[in-house]
Amino acid sequence: MASSPQSVFNVFVYGSLLADDIVRALLKRVPPSNPAILHNYHRFSIKGRVYPAILPVENKRVNGKVLLDITVPELNILDAFEDVEYERTTVDVSLMDSSKTLQAETYVWVNKRDPDLHGEWDFEEWKVLHKGDFLKMTMGFSEEMELPESKTRVATYESFYAQEENKSKP
Repeated sequence: MASSPQSVFNVFVYGSLLADDIVRALLKRVPPSNPAILHNYHRFSIKGRVYPAILPVENKRVNGKVLLDITVPELNILDAFEDVEYERTTVDVSLMDSSKTLQAETYVWVNKRDPDLHGEWDFEEWKVLHKGDFLKMTMGFSEEMELPESKTRVATYESFYAQEENKSKP
């Protein structure tokens, strides 16, 4: 008997998707979630971007959360949002409240030798400095996705932030 295709997924998030508002803008709901740890990965800041990247690094860990019961259409939205810069990968994460291990999808930075990756990304700092604009960009992306000729997330991000920079010039 052939195994039936998976109908719901767990997705480990570690960056902007830790913010319920961003998830709601994309999925039109906030799925149940659990705090979780991804071992042997590191969360980097990316020069010129306000969102982070993760890559495998031994003996490091990334704190995040697992979104539970993500449907296939929702996973497709997240794939489009993460775009070509990330590769969806299946990983094992440890739940913080029970130390149970769970299989989850997560988005790993494609360019493993990217010179723009540095330091460590900070969610609390992001919430204060960048969340407002990022939410506006995400809502624009979400509306755009419903159009037949939608732009990619990277194109949406770049045009949004270019407009914001122009607004702030005297």
